[in-house]
This record gives sequence, structure tokens and C-alpha cells, in this order.
Amino acid sequence: MIIGVPKESYAGERRVALVPAVITNLAKAGFQVVMEAGAGEQAGYPDAVYLEKGAKILPDRAAVFAGAEIVVQVLCYGPGHVAGKADLPLMRRGQVLIGFLQPLDSAEILQQIAQTGVTSFAVELMPRTTRAQSMDALSSMATISGYKAVLIAADTLPRLFPMMTTAAGTVTPARVLIIGVGVAGLQAIATARRLGAVVSAYDMRPAAKEQVQSLGARFVELPIEAKNAQDARGYGTAQDETFYAKQRELLGRVIAESDVVITTALVPGKKAPVLVTADMVRGMVPGSVIFDLAAERGGNCELTSPGETIVAHGITIIGRTNVAASVPYHASQMYARNLTSFLLNLVKDGKVRPASEDDIIRETLLTRDGEIVNARVREFLALPEMAAQGAT
Repeated sequence: MIIGVPKESYAGERRVALVPAVITNLAKAGFQVVMEAGAGEQAGYPDAVYLEKGAKILPDRAAVFAGAEIVVQVLCYGPGHVAGKADLPLMRRGQVLIGFLQPLDSAEILQQIAQTGVTSFAVELMPRTTRAQSMDALSSMATISGYKAVLIAADTLPRLFPMMTTAAGTVTPARVLIIGVGVAGLQAIATARRLGAVVSAYDMRPAAKEQVQSLGARFVELPIEAKNAQDARGYGTAQDETFYAKQRELLGRVIAESDVVITTALVPGKKAPVLVTADMVRGMVPGSVIFDLAAERGGNCELTSPGETIVAHGITIIGRTNVAASVPYHASQMYARNLTSFLLNLVKDGKVRPASEDDIIRETLLTRDGEIVNARVREFLALPEMAAQGAT
């Protein structure tokens, strides 16, 4: 089967879906890879290296879509990537599309993709099971975002992170608070600790306490309890406004004592909960930094401006989006490994396996034969339930 890799078209996107290192493994499994010319250049992978590994270079995007049975992308057409709409006329019935598709965000856009006839798989829908770990692109990108957020915050903060004893006296360490202890939060904790900061972390899921402490950070315990704090997939669940109001009240003191606050709290398909209010920002020491990793979903900080860095009440609030794309070499490498594992599971003997045979295929399958077929997505978007045979 031929796998096509077009150049990413989202503004500022520097990643590429496949890197040269995975071409050999894919070839052994019977795949041929074709690349759009220059697709990997911004990530540090020139065309010549792909050619050395056995990939073919095609002159333009249309040629890649026309020649490929499977198209893999990082960011596919979606609400945050409207330029991707130009790919719709290039897609065809029966072709396979794999990438980030923002499946819980827009029924209208998903219908447009479905109407092309492509069989699409959304990597965001990957189940959080042991067998699927090697395919979990969300976790890979969250790891990079958590790491990078700490580096950017440290560079922005007008203080040093570690304690230093010098001839000019002792410098006290920076105090860093991580809100939300998922994959990004855990990487942020580990990175801040390595840089020498005193780190605290909060998560509404009690199970996160042991993970935080294992990394040498202090777990912030608040005298409130979330109802059904996480879903069956391990993601945090949305709470009512009463819970968030109490949470903000209790977090205020901890935030006021912090030099850096990194927020990572997201609920799939929903606006990010506001955890840091304007009043809480005013209570921080001037020069402090907030890095809002939930900016793409509106932000955990009330004052966050998605895609921008602003200064409010003397506090720098960083609302960068698509943070993983700022480390394109390794982000592409990790994503390519995730996709390779997924492809090797998806295709057997030159054919795409039916969803009924495998839970990973079934849960990530989004559109097929002109329909949105994913049961979870249809329920979330309030689409009518399909007949059983249409969703298998």
C-alpha cells in the first residue's frame, strides 16, 4: 500500500507526519512511502534523507493525494485549521486519512470530511490502554508541551530557577505550581525539578497524588472533592460551577505564593475550565509568569489571550498554542513512531482490517462511506444513533 505524506499547511506548523527513520520498518511491512517535496524540511528532515531510506518525492500536494491509498498528516482539516479545507477536493472514496482531526469540535466539518468518502481515523480518539500506548500521539505531544512550557517560563521569569550559593549570597529557588497532572503536567513537574525549582502540583483527581510525590513535588490537597473526577479513558471530567468556584477560592493562596504557574487542565471537546481569575493574577508577585497550556481551548486563566503573550498587573501570561510544533524534530519523530505502530496494527496483508476485529481500530475510526461512524463522537455531537451495522 502507498502511504502519502503531504506538507503541513497549518500556519506555523513545522512538524511532519513521518520521519526517515520509520521508512525502513514500513517498507518491511509492505508499504511504499511518497512525500510531498519539502514536507520534512522545517522539522530538520530534508528530501535527500527520505530518498536514501527508500521514499519517493512527489512535486506537489495533489500528486501525493492522487497516488496514496493512505494519507497521514499531523493536523488535518478542522475548526482550528480551516486552511485544510483545500484538501477536501483531493480526497476520494475509500482512501484512508489519519491524523489529528478534532473529532469533538465540529459536526459540520466532520460531515464535510465524511462526504468525500474517505475512511478517516482520529488519533485523538486512541484508547488509553496498555496495547495502545505506543500509538498515543496525544500523550507524545503533551510530553513535549509540558517540557517546553517550563523552559519558556524559566526564560521569561526574571528570577533563577535553582537555589545558588554564591560569593554574593544565596539565591532562593523559584516556586513553581503545576495545575493539572496529566501527561503534560507530569513532564512539567519533572522538568521544573531538574532545573532546581521548588515544585507543587494540584489535580482534582486524588490518584494523581502518588504520581506527583514520586517526582519529588508537593501535592496540593484542597478540602473539596470532585464528583467522578475522571472518565473511563482517564481524562478529567467537567465539574459544575460550584466546584470550580470553591476550587478557585482555595487555590488563590497557593497561586499568590508561586513565581510560575503552569496550567494544563483540559476536558475533551469542551472549553477549558477557568481556574485562575483576574483577581488571582493581581495577587501574584510582579514579574511572575503564567503559562497556559489550555490556551487552545480558551485557557485556564481568565486573562489568557490564545496565541499571544501579554502582561497584566505585572504578570506575564503566555497563551502559546500548538506548543509541540516548536520542537519539530523530536515531535515529528515521536509522532511518526506513533503512526507507524498504528499503521502496522491497522493494515494486514495489504488490506485495512475491519473495525470489528480490533478495539483500537474501532475507537479511532471516525468516518467511512460518507458517514460519521464513531459512536462516541456521534453521541457527543448529539447526532442520531446509527444502525448497529453502520458503526462496526
